[in-house]
Amino acid sequence: MDIGVLRLRAPLRSDFEAWADLRARSRDFLQPWEPTWPEDDLTRAAFDRRITRYNEEIRSDLSYPFFLIDRGNNTLLGGLTLTNVRRRAAMSVTLGYWMGAPHAGKGLMSAVLPSVCRLAFGGLKFERIEAACLPENAASIRVLEKVGFQREGFARRYLSIAGARRDHILFGLLKSDLKPE
Repeated sequence: MDIGVLRLRAPLRSDFEAWADLRARSRDFLQPWEPTWPEDDLTRAAFDRRITRYNEEIRSDLSYPFFLIDRGNNTLLGGLTLTNVRRRAAMSVTLGYWMGAPHAGKGLMSAVLPSVCRLAFGGLKFERIEAACLPENAASIRVLEKVGFQREGFARRYLSIAGARRDHILFGLLKSDLKPE
C-alpha cells in the first residue's frame, strides 16, 4: 500500500540487513518503550523465525505486520502490526508500532496510520482498533490522538516493558472516530 512517498508492505526475509541495522542503531531509542529484546533478537536466525511466524499469523488471521518504507530510496523507516485479532462478537485488533530513531519525530507515523486504520476497518473488517501506551510516551500519545484514538482507560501493570510490568493508557478507535482524509 502506497501512501504518498511512503509504502506499507509485509516484512520479507530480504529485509533482514536493513531491519537489523535500523534496530541496532535505534536500540537506545526503542528499548525504553518495548518488551526486553531476546539476546539473539538481531540475528538472521531470529529474524527468519519472526518472518515465518508473521507469515503463519497472516494466513491464520492472527496478525498483520507491516514495514514502513521510504519509496524514494527504499529505506526501512519502522514497522506497524495489527495483532491480537479477535473476530466473532469483538471484531477488534490491537495496533502496535515503532519508528527507527533517525526517522522519529518527522510525522511519518501520523501520516501512515490513518491508511492502516482504514485498511483495518475496510478490507480486514474490524469494528474497533485498540492501542496501549506508556503514560510518559508523549510522542506516541500525540500520534494516536491525532488519528482520532480516544483514551478509554488505564491498565495497571499491563505489559512487561524494558523488563518491568508497566502501567499503560488504553486507547480505542472506532470507524466513526477516524479523522477524515
